[in-house]
Amino acid sequence: MIKYTYIALALFTFYTGTAQEVKPIAKEDILSQVIENNNTLKMAQQDVLAAKGDFNQTNAILLPNISVSHTGIATTNPLMAFGSKLNQEILTAADFNPDLLNDPRQIEDYATRVVVQQPLLNFDGFFQRKAAKAKWNATELQSERTQEYLVLEVEKAYMQLQLAYKTVEVLRKAQETAKENQRIANNSFQQGYLQKSDVLAVEVRVTEIDNQLQYAKSNILNASNYISVMTSTDENQILKPTDSLTVQGDNITDAELSENRKDIQALNSATEAYKQMHKADQMAFLPSLNAFGTYEMHDDKVFQGNANGYLFGAELKWNLFEGSKRFGKSQKSKAEYDKSKLQLEQYTSESQLELNKAIRGLQDAKNKLSLTALAMEQSKEALRIRANRFEQGLEKTTDLLMAETQYAQKQLEYYATIFQHNYALAYVQFLTKG
Repeated sequence: MIKYTYIALALFTFYTGTAQEVKPIAKEDILSQVIENNNTLKMAQQDVLAAKGDFNQTNAILLPNISVSHTGIATTNPLMAFGSKLNQEILTAADFNPDLLNDPRQIEDYATRVVVQQPLLNFDGFFQRKAAKAKWNATELQSERTQEYLVLEVEKAYMQLQLAYKTVEVLRKAQETAKENQRIANNSFQQGYLQKSDVLAVEVRVTEIDNQLQYAKSNILNASNYISVMTSTDENQILKPTDSLTVQGDNITDAELSENRKDIQALNSATEAYKQMHKADQMAFLPSLNAFGTYEMHDDKVFQGNANGYLFGAELKWNLFEGSKRFGKSQKSKAEYDKSKLQLEQYTSESQLELNKAIRGLQDAKNKLSLTALAMEQSKEALRIRANRFEQGLEKTTDLLMAETQYAQKQLEYYATIFQHNYALAYVQFLTKG
């Protein structure tokens, strides 16, 4: 039984180790994988292809419509029978006999037709084509903005992974310190210098750090899984950044909202699309000119064509009134165009507001960064002094634990502030990207 237990434990350890493989990864590698594999980006690219397909459909206002058909009929209808003989070029003088004209025998006719329709002037179609082009352009710009947003998300996720590892590093050092203090407390207790309650307080502190460390390790898994989802890779891997969390240099010189930002340009193109659609509805009141032609081959046998003929012409068509349908359609497109202009104005104002908030957030993070760095150094020195006095029996256990807790908290707060500063910087760069 013991033998099988050892085998089971060995297998469990093997599979656990295999499933939780630690893989070093650089931010550049994540970016390349996201651009290549991310499903959100792929969906945005499909939206571009769909918009391109809509634009290609408007080629119909320029290119001809050509169709080929083969039709077979059998009839005793006097008019159809007479016309079929004419089309087959087999009409004779005997066919003008009134008895045959009024009561013809069944005749079969097989016709092959080639029909060509060529648009010439369709003013509404030209503006519909412009609208489709503007929509395609807007979708392309939005796809590019989606890629920029995913780059920001990669920055954030990578920094979260760095912060998680830095948190584990801080807590492990705090754990080592707490265990050393626990050893000193046990020795002092055995020598009668400390009470049992002091020893228990130190043990509680060790347990607290153990719990915090477990949560920090879970954050590593969460950050790794999120990056795996973005890159569409194996979610069982534990990722480890190749560099640590450090303060990023602030290279922003002119933080202004750019009109060339992809999402603002996309909304401009969408507004242009609504504008062209409104013009198309207005052009629908004008006449249209189209050419047409037909080439036919007739025979009394299938897929034959001993007789043939053609027809071509042009049609100038003007729909004067359609029950006010066109008036209503024009009113609707005008309202949609006006609404799109208001949406563009509102979005631009909200973007400026968001940029102002981001700039203030970045400045707050800078100020907080210097303060937390100072607080961390002060708490470190305070812990060093109290730890020396505790070893000499000159410091209370509660004071030592408080100093130890404060130093760990200030360290975690400092690295969290680095994350806030770096993300705030990246967010401002994202909002000002032209």
